[in-house]
Amino acid sequence: MTINEAPATVSGVPALPSHGRLRPLGLHEVTLRPGFWQRRQDVNRSATLAHIEHWLDRAGWLGNFSSAPHERRGREFSDSEIYKLLEAMAWELGRTGDPGLEQRYRAIVRRVAAAQEPDGYLNTNFGRHGQQPRYSDLEWGHELYCYGHLIQAAVARARTFGTDELVEVAIRAADHVCDVFGPDGIASICGHPEIEPALVELYRVTGEARYLEQAKLFIDRRGHGRLPEIEFDRSYFQDDVPIRTADVLRGHAVRATYLSAGAVDVAIETGDGELLNAVTRQWRNTVARRTYLTGGMGSRHQDEAFGDDFVLPPDRAYSETCAGVGSIMLSWRLLLAHGDPRYADLIERTLFNVIATAPSGDGTRFFYTNTLHRRVLGSEPAADELAPRSDSTMRAPWFGVSCCPTNLARTFASLAAYLATSDDDGVQLHQYAAASLRIGLPQGTVALEIDTEYPADGRIAIRIVEAPDTPWTLTLRVPHWATGATLDGLAVPPGQARLRRRFAAGDTVVLDLAIRPRVTAADPRVDAVRGCVAVERGPVVYCAESVDLPPTVALDTLRVDPAVPLTDGDGGVVVSCRIVTPTDQEWPYAAPAPESSMKSLRVTLRPYHDWAERGPSTMRVWLPRS
Repeated sequence: MTINEAPATVSGVPALPSHGRLRPLGLHEVTLRPGFWQRRQDVNRSATLAHIEHWLDRAGWLGNFSSAPHERRGREFSDSEIYKLLEAMAWELGRTGDPGLEQRYRAIVRRVAAAQEPDGYLNTNFGRHGQQPRYSDLEWGHELYCYGHLIQAAVARARTFGTDELVEVAIRAADHVCDVFGPDGIASICGHPEIEPALVELYRVTGEARYLEQAKLFIDRRGHGRLPEIEFDRSYFQDDVPIRTADVLRGHAVRATYLSAGAVDVAIETGDGELLNAVTRQWRNTVARRTYLTGGMGSRHQDEAFGDDFVLPPDRAYSETCAGVGSIMLSWRLLLAHGDPRYADLIERTLFNVIATAPSGDGTRFFYTNTLHRRVLGSEPAADELAPRSDSTMRAPWFGVSCCPTNLARTFASLAAYLATSDDDGVQLHQYAAASLRIGLPQGTVALEIDTEYPADGRIAIRIVEAPDTPWTLTLRVPHWATGATLDGLAVPPGQARLRRRFAAGDTVVLDLAIRPRVTAADPRVDAVRGCVAVERGPVVYCAESVDLPPTVALDTLRVDPAVPLTDGDGGVVVSCRIVTPTDQEWPYAAPAPESSMKSLRVTLRPYHDWAERGPSTMRVWLPRS
């Protein structure tokens, strides 16, 4: 089977539902210009992709596709890291057409293709001499999970280039999955969801209905105890409750968000309103009860999982980087389905405070987990060693489980596709960045230039470069925190601001989000931070770091004085604090010290996404009130 290479197929979008409230825009329609996100995208292109490729080769994971079975290296899911790199390369090639990157991409694809079995099976960890049989460990083996990332890489290539060897490999693998796990095959599921959204996207690319039917079958099987009971119980796999009856995301956070993204895809393509409503309900409850201020998800280290409602301890935040990617995947699909700006609000929060936090400024070190409170100084991981994933106290160059660097790479490479959408009535801007847009509407072509220093500054100027002669609607998201926002000088409330008129080339629309520092308190049911406050400025969460304090002052002795106004200054937000004298070290309990005896100190808070960039430090987002 080959794909249709018409413009609707070569679209440059990660998710392309056949219908919905909004239509996504692709990499050929949206281009980032110099600013916050273009800098990160450029670092991803110039440094991160090569860094990942180097480590995949050095760790032996790339070599698994050509080595003998007994020589295989890495974890059972290491094949997926090669596929995520290929996906990132495909998006980047669709964006830049770099000939050198094209050669590197094709060389890796050749190695992958050579390892595929005649029946389409492809996995370096199972099925060969001396290895476990195929599909003998569905709960932990990740075979279908790896296919999912293979297929998503192929979808990226199909939507930026057309048919090539990788696309053909993925189609053979998908056909194999349908043959083996179809209605008359193995009646089970993979312990790690990912195959579900991938199969739906391949259906959208090829039009082959059996891929959609197989994705639906996997969704319908989940939640009926298909996998064995484990110490974390079946909720870890989301195999405890059918998706349609669950009320909140639970279990392993990455698994939960990937599965939900696939469920939305299935619901849209099959017209299953019950399934879509179920995932929408779970998203709403999860955001209200189980999501960190940063947008991070997952508060339990032992199983990388969601905790119970309102169990969100900052010092034990797992908030895996991959869960942030999965959250964006899910929220984006719900945004396309419903058009509700709340989904874009969460995407923005996650982008600025999880996705931007995880990589170092040079794109060669990464956080696997994203704590909100570091009590002791971290240590710099060795540049030539694999780091423990959750125990790394600073960004590390590579991990024994390195799902996060490759997930970041594919997200940054496709980032422009998450900025805006269109419908028959006009254009919607969801994320703010300096960018150029060129969109075909039923009324004609719309071309926009967006100029902004966001998030440093809240002024967003949208200049009309080209517009049809008939009226159309420009819709701008006003974030939930943006009280006092104005559109062309007129006050607009949080939500969406719409301008419908006949625009002319040269017109400029100015949205001012009036960014200023603000104090945030948590729901009192979040016991771990009761009595504490955090500081935000626009979409960015701020934190205190020990490197900004005098040597004699410990971070955990600070108490914020909320009566003193916050001010911008010194590259951050300045807060007034009092310093608590620690109690006698022989007994950590005593009567509260009177505030009159506490010394005062002005402290500069820094963007959370920049923490630990200046060397080892202690850090906290939530600060006790005086």
